[in-house]
Amino acid sequence: MSTKHTADSVCRGKGRPRAFDRAQALHSALKIFWKQGYEPASVAELCKAMEINPPSLYATFGNKASLFLEALRHYEHTYWDAPAKHFLAEPDVYTAVANFFRESAQILLSPETPCGCMVVLAAINISEDEKEIIESVRELRLAAKKMFADRLRQAIQDGQIPPDTDVPALAGALNTLLEGLSIQARDGLFQSELKAIAAHAVRMLPLRSREA
Repeated sequence: MSTKHTADSVCRGKGRPRAFDRAQALHSALKIFWKQGYEPASVAELCKAMEINPPSLYATFGNKASLFLEALRHYEHTYWDAPAKHFLAEPDVYTAVANFFRESAQILLSPETPCGCMVVLAAINISEDEKEIIESVRELRLAAKKMFADRLRQAIQDGQIPPDTDVPALAGALNTLLEGLSIQARDGLFQSELKAIAAHAVRMLPLRSREA
């Protein structure tokens, strides 16, 4: 029996091999979307990276858009859930911001990543027709901004920063810096250079409140 015939037999019925590793397939798709963006990444390239055929992709993920959204969630969980958890759990806001941005610089230039944040880079120039993708990416960006705002409000409650701190503006500035680091990472900065930029995040915070 030929290898092709065997593979076809395994795929028949469910549309994908029984040994299919969804997490590995998502990670492979993630790398294609990450490097090329959503629009330029073809189904053929995605299938080749995931080592499946188009019917298997559609049977497993629905369509290219659904695959992208699941890969995006996989990306967030794999790379950013832990840093966000550490950021919110750290009692001192100055330490929290410094550590988060230092860790972010490491993630954005990690050997495991194609450089830069997928939320910032992979969803650029998406067709207006892809409303679900546009809205999902927007929600992720807003979630990051909300994370900063929530932590700053907690710092005000804890007496670490002044009560008159403009939380929305400062949270937006921190989020803008985080997104900017992705562009810098994509431009090929060294780890030391990116960390030097990230170090300015904590300097954006107001002076420690005298009540702290």
